[in-house]
Amino acid sequence: MPDADLVVHGAAELVVGPGEGVRDLELVEDGALAVENGRVAAVGPTDDVCREYPPERAGKTIDATGRTVLPGFVDPHTHALFAGDRSDEFVARIEGKTYTEIMEAGGGIPVTVEAVRETGEDELVDALCEQLDVLLAHGTTTAEVKSGYGLDTETELRMLAAIERADERHPVDLVPTFMGAHAVPEDTDTDEYVDSVVEEQLPAVAEQGIAQFCDVFCEAGVFDVEQSRRVLEATVEDARALADAGVVPTLLPATAFALGEAYADPEPFLDAGTPLALGSDLNPSCFVHSMPFVVSLACLRMGLKPETAVRGATHDAALALDRGVGSDGPADGTGTLAEGTVADLVVVELPSHVHMAANAGTNRVDTVLADGDLVVADGRVLLENWEGPADSDATDGDGGEQA
Repeated sequence: MPDADLVVHGAAELVVGPGEGVRDLELVEDGALAVENGRVAAVGPTDDVCREYPPERAGKTIDATGRTVLPGFVDPHTHALFAGDRSDEFVARIEGKTYTEIMEAGGGIPVTVEAVRETGEDELVDALCEQLDVLLAHGTTTAEVKSGYGLDTETELRMLAAIERADERHPVDLVPTFMGAHAVPEDTDTDEYVDSVVEEQLPAVAEQGIAQFCDVFCEAGVFDVEQSRRVLEATVEDARALADAGVVPTLLPATAFALGEAYADPEPFLDAGTPLALGSDLNPSCFVHSMPFVVSLACLRMGLKPETAVRGATHDAALALDRGVGSDGPADGTGTLAEGTVADLVVVELPSHVHMAANAGTNRVDTVLADGDLVVADGRVLLENWEGPADSDATDGDGGEQA
């Protein structure tokens, strides 16, 4: 009879992943799972799993009685790497100032750009890891992180290098995105800046080889549709094949919450039967680290059912990053819990995913595993337990968004 590295048992509800329908979840009552070598070795009813992997013979055990066990949350849209302080904008928004008015008064993205340009790479790594600690404490085990606060080749490359180093240093698995087309530098023509992104920044980013995606802030007053298309079409040789395969839409309810704007309408996507991802849009003007809170907002303000919102923060968010089962990316099962998937999971001190969605504004995450390592226990981040990336010996590398 095999021994497991870790056994989680007695969960009131175990969220395995997607069910038969495009919006369904597969749930196991009184569920359990076993972990070996950073992967899920077995998942199912407690009696079945514990018969094969007795908890008394496991290296560690977690009694999840009365609690919910879910896949680690996947945040597919963040600007978690930044420097400086824009708290004055919080007051300005309360006073009724629009984002455009804040920009015209000298605030907004340019303030962060100036601060990031003046910050060294080591300090950027530290700043990002501080944000990742908070994400991890709220159950996020995979997160996309964008550049875009450099707006020149040197700083964009430094941001991407900092993201790579933080990924080696921290349990949260990072997906780097190049976003040189995040804003237009002051006193610069927009078309000329698009030329520089396409002709200078993108080739340098490609040569660096860190960024996995490219993003553009397509918004009135920033980059129009044609300018955005120029940047995106310059990034991928097989753009047509990707377009034919479809794109997973990502909604950002916390952005509307933070800026007091209208929430996106999910109905067109629901009617189309597409996967629907949710992201935090963590950035200097949207300090939301909690994917459970994003799930709550999606339910309370966008009208999503809890099972759809939880899928959007796990399985479907992983699809948006080309991760997980059913994607064309690394088939590591990110966002799901099944035999053979990566052992990223969250234990929430509530009896079901519905209770979690209903508990807006409170962090009920008790335990987090990342690659099978216990990295949060009793709500406390335990970085010393993390053994480092599986493929590296490195453990220390010293509806439209408004970012």
